[in-house]
Amino acid sequence: MRNPFVMECGEFHVSYKQDMAIWKIPRVRTRIFLIVAFFAIFPLIVSDYVVSLATLCGIAAIGAIGLNILTGFTGQISIGVGAFLGVGGYTSAILTTKLGLSFWLSVPLAGVITAIVGALFGIPSLRLKGLYLAIATLAAQVIILFVISRWDSLTGGTAGLVLLRPEIGNFAFTSEDSYYYLMFVILLITTIFSLNLFRSRVGRAFIAIRDRDIAAEVMGIDLFKYKVMAFSVSSFFVGVAGALLGHYTMIVSPELYSISVSIEYLAMILVGGLGSVFGSIYGAVFITLLPVVLRAFVELLNGMFPGLSDVLVGMKEVVFGLMIILFLVYEPEGLDKIWRNIKNYFRLWPFSY
Repeated sequence: MRNPFVMECGEFHVSYKQDMAIWKIPRVRTRIFLIVAFFAIFPLIVSDYVVSLATLCGIAAIGAIGLNILTGFTGQISIGVGAFLGVGGYTSAILTTKLGLSFWLSVPLAGVITAIVGALFGIPSLRLKGLYLAIATLAAQVIILFVISRWDSLTGGTAGLVLLRPEIGNFAFTSEDSYYYLMFVILLITTIFSLNLFRSRVGRAFIAIRDRDIAAEVMGIDLFKYKVMAFSVSSFFVGVAGALLGHYTMIVSPELYSISVSIEYLAMILVGGLGSVFGSIYGAVFITLLPVVLRAFVELLNGMFPGLSDVLVGMKEVVFGLMIILFLVYEPEGLDKIWRNIKNYFRLWPFSY
């Protein structure tokens, strides 16, 4: 029987359900609900331009979570995420414009088809790892973009395809607010699924393969099965992100899925934090908004010093590379670790010793 005069300190778990909970403390759960509520009313308090930036950040976060499942949690390096975004975007475009399917069917089908393509290119992962696997995924980038740009009858070639915004009955998601809420719901589903994935047997197998694949195989984990599964699950979310982005911009073309896009998504999970679901979101927001902040900074300096405009044109690439180097050197675990350090500091303050 519990002594009513004894004050409990710390966390006390009396069941596996409590021990495996994502947020174990009621205070943390309340904070998460408040954050979700804030972003639910976010379009009501900001301009359409800010909402459009938030929509792009959310779509990028869905793709970054998918890439982090493969690279951060399973340890399989991929430089072909740009091409897989293209597979998702073009699949949804072909299904809606040429076959007449609705958006609500084309987006999950785009994820499934991208997952199949990702699984096919993930087959070499049994024999390859590290730099060799990265080169293999780079080959996937080249092959997929070659097919997209040359198959004119299906993909429209270099001209691309024009898409429409989704509809429900007579309501069309043409406004910035409506598409934001669509993205927000899909991002919530992706985040919840990913958090629960790594509480399951499959997710633990992914992490074991990342930490030491030989030891994982000795313990009975089928490396081929789970590596291909990681490519498939990762590609599914990347394909969904590609479909959402295609319908948001209402156009898909090969130049939108170049190798630079793959590098940007790798930067998102590096800056946000490898092996962190929320780090993927932080990194996606950071990398997506970085050009916007730099553009505003350049315009400010250009107004003060007109002669600097030509010098500052290539500032985006310089700052982009510098940010990645600084994070790799000073905080390899990314923004997620920085945020955890801040929370830990204030949790102990003022008795930080």
